Amino acid sequence: MNDPASPSSSSTAPASQSHRGKFNFWRWFWLGTIPVSLVWVWFDFYVPSTHITWAKDFAAAQQQAAQSGKPMIMFFTGKWCVPCQIMKRNVWADEDVEAAVKAGFTPVMIELDDPNAAETVSRYHVVATPTTIIADPQGNILERAEGGMGKTVFLGWLGKMKPDGSKVPIPLAE
Repeated sequence: MNDPASPSSSSTAPASQSHRGKFNFWRWFWLGTIPVSLVWVWFDFYVPSTHITWAKDFAAAQQQAAQSGKPMIMFFTGKWCVPCQIMKRNVWADEDVEAAVKAGFTPVMIELDDPNAAETVSRYHVVATPTTIIADPQGNILERAEGGMGKTVFLGWLGKMKPDGSKVPIPLAE
């Protein structure tokens, strides 16, 4: 009975067979988490193309604004800024926003990481992204908003401006 070659009645099945049929939490956790994470990252950084013609820099926007008489709309952003990417996708790519911007503004997108934009970023004291500023052709601030906005809020914000760059009077509630 104590023969080492003889199988004992208390031996167990090999380790590879002992886990069959059991739920492996960590395997399923990672198999589910990785695809969800990849979709989330794609969604956060995917930005569809827009039909807005952006000025190449602040100086070009200021020159275009002076020629057209339209105020500038400056969008301060960064490639790493998730709220900026969401706003580019949900607001700037919208047809109503495109029409409003084309009709009444000279748009310029300013990347905070661009060394050529450092003077503009400093001039307007931009410390958060996204920051959207409406300025007259001379560069004087008419409106400023920090943080992301939805389409409805953004269109309402643009709607406060007249085509000449002056503000629409807001009626007082009675």
